Amino acid sequence: MNILSAVIVFENLHEVKRLFHWGPIIALTVIGMCSTMAILDSIIWYWPLDTTGGSINFIMLINWTVLILYNYFNAMFVGPGYIPLGWKPENQQEIMYLQFCKLCQGYKAPRSHHCRKCNRCVMKMDHHCPWINNCCGQLNHAYFTSFLLLAPLGCLHAALIFIMTTYTQLYDRISFGWSSVKIDMSAARHIHHPIMPFSIAAFAATLFALGLALGTTIAVGMLFFIQMKVILRNKTSIEAWIEEKAKDRIQYYQTGEDFIFPYDLGSRWENFKQVFTWSGTPMGDGIEWPVHEKCNQYTLTIEQLKQKHDKRQRSVEYRVVEDYNGACCPLGKGLNTFFRTPCTEEPRIKLIKGETIFATRGTKWWMYGDKVLNEDQVKAGDRIRGWFPRRCVEKCLYDSANNLTSEEKKEQ
Repeated sequence: MNILSAVIVFENLHEVKRLFHWGPIIALTVIGMCSTMAILDSIIWYWPLDTTGGSINFIMLINWTVLILYNYFNAMFVGPGYIPLGWKPENQQEIMYLQFCKLCQGYKAPRSHHCRKCNRCVMKMDHHCPWINNCCGQLNHAYFTSFLLLAPLGCLHAALIFIMTTYTQLYDRISFGWSSVKIDMSAARHIHHPIMPFSIAAFAATLFALGLALGTTIAVGMLFFIQMKVILRNKTSIEAWIEEKAKDRIQYYQTGEDFIFPYDLGSRWENFKQVFTWSGTPMGDGIEWPVHEKCNQYTLTIEQLKQKHDKRQRSVEYRVVEDYNGACCPLGKGLNTFFRTPCTEEPRIKLIKGETIFATRGTKWWMYGDKVLNEDQVKAGDRIRGWFPRRCVEKCLYDSANNLTSEEKKEQ
């Protein structure tokens, strides 16, 4: 029993550590600053004990803060849900439709993906969010999306308070001349004597909080609409990308296939209910899913296997001609490489002159690929992949891995 208690305490401490990351620190700081300034400005502008409107305004403000923090911490600590280590389907014949995860020593269930940050296979993984320092997946998707809705609404309310406080406090302090405007912050108000003084510092803090609130409303509001777009189609961000690649693969090889996304139930309301429920617990066990009548449980995983094979076919061999230390924004690789670094948390890989890399995608200045490893690293299950500057490599004229040129690969 003592051992079990110790394990539970250790797991709880591990979850608390999620707070000590730049994402949650910045997010909670913004929430704290906007909420605190809104409460203080509410006292100055619309004292809650004087009128019913002031009381409603104050209660709504507190309510936004509580709901935002409730959904934020649930998204962080409830987590996305993980596929059990060593998982495999009950029917052994179904293994052929699944990818094997070497790190989790098990098969990836439908809709699951391995997260390098969490180091686990995540149920219905949407993405790894640095702001909650956790993945967004099956169990916390509703909490995360609710947070994305509530944060802009709360910030809009706070922005209204900031604007009205500034207007009412400066109204009697501004005087207009023929060629100038003067603001006297020491001038007394004729109508209302606020409980707290509206000083220069309070004015500056209010303007700063207003900028934070409006910026958060725009940025988080855009994320909310992106999330709702995929939720109403019963997709995740990753699955939307897989669907796009499926169309690209079919068009590239002219296979004539008709790819149907298997998890779209045909009704936006039915898709919506897969994520949002009155109980707060999403539908499904994270392993098996309701699918389109023309599909089966492994329609998407089979497509992923096809894309993985296609990725190997399309990969191009490069030889490293210039060392690279793995820096996110390398100063010594040119201004374009420095300023156009990929905006992603995907890793950069260190390069040593003479190494070989198979590149699978890239931009004008950066490339993404897998480094060719030695036998010991391969046996250990190691895999080194990530971004690197394009100028550090040159294309091999002959593909030594498959004894095929790149043109011959395409013709296959």
